[in-house]
Amino acid sequence: MEKTLSHPASPANSSLDQMAEEIFSLTVMSWRERIGTRGSALTDLSEAQYLALDTLVRADGPLSVGQIQRAIGVLPAQMSRIMRSLETTFSKPLVRCELNQADKRKIDVRLTPEGVRIYEEFRHSRLSKTVDILAKLTESDRVEFVRICRRIRELYATPATDAESENSTP
Repeated sequence: MEKTLSHPASPANSSLDQMAEEIFSLTVMSWRERIGTRGSALTDLSEAQYLALDTLVRADGPLSVGQIQRAIGVLPAQMSRIMRSLETTFSKPLVRCELNQADKRKIDVRLTPEGVRIYEEFRHSRLSKTVDILAKLTESDRVEFVRICRRIRELYATPATDAESENSTP
């Protein structure tokens, strides 16, 4: 049985706290699932490595190391380790780093075919467990779940100003 920690909160915020606890609990369960399946090339990507690959997959072309670093929110030293690991840890490099021809101070990063393959396999393996779980929901629950997730994603993408945050509490 999972124990939830309670924080002093007003009754108006208790449902928000419960919702946050539920999301966090699902995240923890996902982490545990991932730890339980470590050991294959599909699951050996760290979260930071995956985010770097995901950023490159979504880009129209090569990105600089700095652009990837800002996109995933890590420190420069961490980014160096991530790039080095993506180049050397796997049987084949997942990325290729080259000096930017226009600005010699920058390094351009491109996905290799192996990087695309590992990214797609990792993503598929992570999604398949979730699909199995979601298949047990009713159709109406699935529709509602997708609607709520999309709204939460919108809210994450457009952070509230301090004034909006203050006005959202009754």
